[in-house]
Amino acid sequence: MAKTLETNHVLSYHFNQDYTCFIVTTERGFQIFSCNPFTEIYKRSFDGGIGSAEMFFKSNMLGLTGGGTNPKYPLNKAIIWNDEQARPIGEFSFKTAVLGIRLRKDKVAVILETNVYLYDFEDFYLLDAIETSPNPKACCALTAVGAALVAVPSKKRGCLCLKNYSTNTVFDQVAHKSSIVAIALSADGKLCATASSTGTLVRIFATKNLSLLQELRRGKDNAEITCLAFDYTVAWIGCCSNKGTVHVFTVISASKAALALQEPPVEVHAEDSDEEEKEEKVDPKNKTSVFRFMKGIVPYFKSEWSLAQFRLTEKKSMMGFGPKETVYVITETGKFYSASFDPANGGDCKKLEEKEYV
Repeated sequence: MAKTLETNHVLSYHFNQDYTCFIVTTERGFQIFSCNPFTEIYKRSFDGGIGSAEMFFKSNMLGLTGGGTNPKYPLNKAIIWNDEQARPIGEFSFKTAVLGIRLRKDKVAVILETNVYLYDFEDFYLLDAIETSPNPKACCALTAVGAALVAVPSKKRGCLCLKNYSTNTVFDQVAHKSSIVAIALSADGKLCATASSTGTLVRIFATKNLSLLQELRRGKDNAEITCLAFDYTVAWIGCCSNKGTVHVFTVISASKAALALQEPPVEVHAEDSDEEEKEEKVDPKNKTSVFRFMKGIVPYFKSEWSLAQFRLTEKKSMMGFGPKETVYVITETGKFYSASFDPANGGDCKKLEEKEYV
């Protein structure tokens, strides 16, 4: 057990971009763990709290914010930390609190409650400022490699704003009726997933034109979605919620997505709906339900239930994917889990490992 954190008060926990590591921040610094095998690989102690930390794969570059009862940095500052040099190499100051940071090799995104600022990573020059709807959960996705895409909640509640800085294109589309609380971009930059404050549905859009490709149903009851994550091969997507169950879904295949993109774009014009539910069995993919909710657009749209589930006692968690149909889960109570799922038959995941990082 890795009980080496200097305090048990965890302030944040996040996976890196390919889920090989995760970083935990506390009142006294941060600690990095590898997922396979699970082990502590690094620790940095400070004389103050780190509210959140963003890794860039396994590099020495980190994005840090202050937090806790005695913040290391003012809450209105975003810090770019070079751990090899053990010092900040960049600093951004704002009038309001910094809620999160996203990193890629050439860009830095800084998230405030109603704005996302994008900077060049080399000289920290401001590239763009995006207005958002109130975004207290720091909802923002930035592709780590390839085309530079940023996805954020739009100024209008329930709408998704997607900017492609490689092609200089911007899309703004209705994604949900209620506020967007989670966004994920696939590693290849072709898909964008969203979830709303209702927490019943996850929708997957093509980044080419924000056409709706797939609708996934977490459950019928409202829930707080705490994490959305594509696996690195874009075969699976998972979500965590305060219901304590991690759901794994099959992602639409590249061939089916290509066929769908040949049709007129499908847009969302109605609220999350349980209307006219009818289950179908799809093997080996997700079980589906049919809903009549986009009147005048398409007569029916299939809402797919999860292929596999991993049940926890903890209510707040984040997830990632390992090799060979493996999921990783980290929780606010200091637990790390790995579990496997059957890609053909689905069902309950098999727990492989349970460790404590606090």
